[in-house]
Amino acid sequence: MIKRRNHGRGHSYYADGMPGHDPAELVKLPGVTTILGMQPKPGLIKWAAETTADYAVDHWHELSELTFSECRKRLLAARFEHVDPLARRGTEVHKLAAEIVVGRPVAVPDELRGHVEHYRRWLSDFSVEPIAVELVVANRRVGYCGSADLVAHVKGWGVTLLDIKTSASGSIWPEAALQACGYSRAEVYAFPGEWDDEHELSGLGIERCGALSLRSDGYDLRPLETGQEVWDYFCRLASNHRAQPQLDDWVGDAVEPVRVSA
Repeated sequence: MIKRRNHGRGHSYYADGMPGHDPAELVKLPGVTTILGMQPKPGLIKWAAETTADYAVDHWHELSELTFSECRKRLLAARFEHVDPLARRGTEVHKLAAEIVVGRPVAVPDELRGHVEHYRRWLSDFSVEPIAVELVVANRRVGYCGSADLVAHVKGWGVTLLDIKTSASGSIWPEAALQACGYSRAEVYAFPGEWDDEHELSGLGIERCGALSLRSDGYDLRPLETGQEVWDYFCRLASNHRAQPQLDDWVGDAVEPVRVSA
């Protein structure tokens, strides 16, 4: 069994049959995106610094009326005021896409009409035929799980594992290739609510991976490299993640000088 447990705005993954554990024990596993947290993201650091600086400039007079501690709290939270609405938009777009691709009717908020229009256009342009939607994957040997958006037959590409990205800039970062590689190299998959019904991922016949940049003003479909070099890189990140609990043991206790008695 593999299982995703939702809690608040997050979720966690579990799998039984893990090496070194009782076969029936559900063991908590990291998600693919958690493992990718081991990868340095200088662009994200730059964005956080610039967003905080912009907030300080735009709210200069308002901040000047606060105490130093209150001002500090506002600045620390500034970047989240920007990113939280984007995250909610991305979540909503993914939910709508999962319904639309299988032909279910949806109620589309006005602010997402552009995204939906261009998603429907992509489905038509590439004659997309869904095979598996919102599947939860697991790799017990390496020790991870993840949630893939879509496996579908795409005209000119064959059976493709696709990850939907909703960045307003349309940028597809290299981490997208690592993410798709992790999904496509999983061993099994299941659907939410059907955790006991595992299937071999190889049975889907995935031939390649891609990222769909979906925006209010258009879409771009971009191929993602997921060969051996990318897989080796992902496995190194997974190994680094597993090693994290050991880090505190790498520094010993303070050593007292040896005192020689007279």
